[in-house]
Amino acid sequence: MDVAVAATIFVTTYALIATDRIDKTVAALLGGLAMIVLRVIDQETAFHAIDFNVIFLLAGMMALAGTLRRTGFFQWVAIRSVKVAGGDPFRLIVVLSVVAAGLSAFLDNVTTVVLIAPVTLYIAMTLRVSPFPFLVSEILASNIGGTATLIGDPPNILIGSASGLDFAAFLGTMAPAALLVFVAFVVTVRFFFRGALEVHAEVRDAVLALDEREVLTDPRLLRISLVVIGLTIVGFLVHGVLGYEPATIALLGAAALMLVTRSDPAEVLREIEWPTVFFFVGLFMLVEGVVEVGIINAIAAGLFDLTAGDQSITTIGLLWLSGVASAIVDNIPYTAAMIPVVRELGAQGLAVEPLWWSLALGACLGGNATIIGASANVVVANLAGRAGHPITFRGFLPYGLVVVVESLVISSAYLWVRFLR
Repeated sequence: MDVAVAATIFVTTYALIATDRIDKTVAALLGGLAMIVLRVIDQETAFHAIDFNVIFLLAGMMALAGTLRRTGFFQWVAIRSVKVAGGDPFRLIVVLSVVAAGLSAFLDNVTTVVLIAPVTLYIAMTLRVSPFPFLVSEILASNIGGTATLIGDPPNILIGSASGLDFAAFLGTMAPAALLVFVAFVVTVRFFFRGALEVHAEVRDAVLALDEREVLTDPRLLRISLVVIGLTIVGFLVHGVLGYEPATIALLGAAALMLVTRSDPAEVLREIEWPTVFFFVGLFMLVEGVVEVGIINAIAAGLFDLTAGDQSITTIGLLWLSGVASAIVDNIPYTAAMIPVVRELGAQGLAVEPLWWSLALGACLGGNATIIGASANVVVANLAGRAGHPITFRGFLPYGLVVVVESLVISSAYLWVRFLR
């Protein structure tokens, strides 16, 4: 009975999100709370499922980005990016995508999009074009870049902790796959948006003539903010050595910046995208209900039975299962649910290392398929909606699906050549 109730709640919630009938934050909260009200899970289990490392990482980085926004820094970066691209929209997409992918590999993709999305919105406003192609490209690029390293995407952090695979192992195995996928992505983007990247010559020339130094409104606050954010980034890079979670480092950075700059906490906290935060609260509870009744584990067990324990088929099958599942549910709780399954597959005699890489590639890259598939997607969608440029589930889906299928095909070939042949 619980299985049927959990499945019904999940499918109904997902349908509401996918059709944009009601706000996705409201839908996720109602779905998560329905799991409690209908006694699929109790409140303690539901609240325990909320990953506060993700929640407070988001809040801390949004607070830092909000303070930095007041200095004019994002406008400065926007004008510099346009100049580097020579005012050409496609080259600008490539520049911003490279920045998003590169930062996501060594920060994390959520932090990256929190920092880069405001830049993009300013660029689009200045060039008088729709921000949609730029924002969609940055979402896709940030998830691809985050795939490359241990700290780039939350699923990798979970897998690294469970498997004992370190930063160097992730970099040596995941980065080559991510690079191949990124090259294919850049080619694909050219076909996606070639008819939607028209900029009038007079607007382009006017932007290229701007002096980016004039948009910096508070040089002192800018210097302090960059120092604190820089130290926060260093903290992310060495958080494992320090023994602190990324959320602690992000909140420490935000609190330190408020202290040093004597900022009004109420003003800083207004910069946090609370709808995004509570979307994840609801989503974690919703998915926990599905996990608790055994639906995800049953799918994984079925995968093993279907492949008859064959290493190659199981590895590639797990990749595609993870890609599809991460398109439907957020890849963080999905990965957490699948880690025990991978361990069990290893206990049954399969080589476990290829399975870890298969899970990592599928979960990270599959999150690109839908606007709710990964944390970075949701953050950008909410920032865009707040600025008056909503990215809907249906609007994002065609681009995300193409890139994910392309990514999984490349990843399948990569895993086969590197581990299975």
